[in-house]
Amino acid sequence: MTFRRSSLALAILGLLENGPLHPYGIQRLIKQWGKDQVVNVGQRTSLYRMIVRLEEAGLITAGAVEQDERYPERTVYHLTDEGRAVCREWLAEILTTPRNEFPEFPAGLSFVMLLPPETAGELLGQRRERLTKRIAELQLELRADVDGQPIPRFALLETEYQVAVAVAEAKWIDAVLHDLRTGTLSWTPGPA
Repeated sequence: MTFRRSSLALAILGLLENGPLHPYGIQRLIKQWGKDQVVNVGQRTSLYRMIVRLEEAGLITAGAVEQDERYPERTVYHLTDEGRAVCREWLAEILTTPRNEFPEFPAGLSFVMLLPPETAGELLGQRRERLTKRIAELQLELRADVDGQPIPRFALLETEYQVAVAVAEAKWIDAVLHDLRTGTLSWTPGPA
């Protein structure tokens, strides 16, 4: 069975590399390690559905059921050899092959001509302010420590990448805002 990769599936397989976990443990680690900045685990049902799909595909397998009087029964999942191989294959594909991931911002930009240039400038200015805050938050994460020890750089590469992308976007927005202010970029609002 061919399994369509996703960030969530990769995160589950990657976390199970460290040993067996139950779904709540997977979700907790994703959040604790800051992976929720790049993997959407807001809905626990999405996590459970993905675990079922990974198990059906033979990439993980259910193990023992943990019993604790404070919590309901929890099934512990293990990574299979096939799951380990697929995880490595996905990592190689993701790291080597740029892919259009269809983010919303470029989609919005593709229809900016529907707004007056002044409105577009105001909205982009608001985005620029939010980017400034986001960059500061990410830079704080890069300087964080655990029990007085700095977090190893390899564990923060996705955060470094997010900073680089946000800084590049902010610089690009600055240039667009400059061109809107000087009139070198303008249009008549409405359909193209």
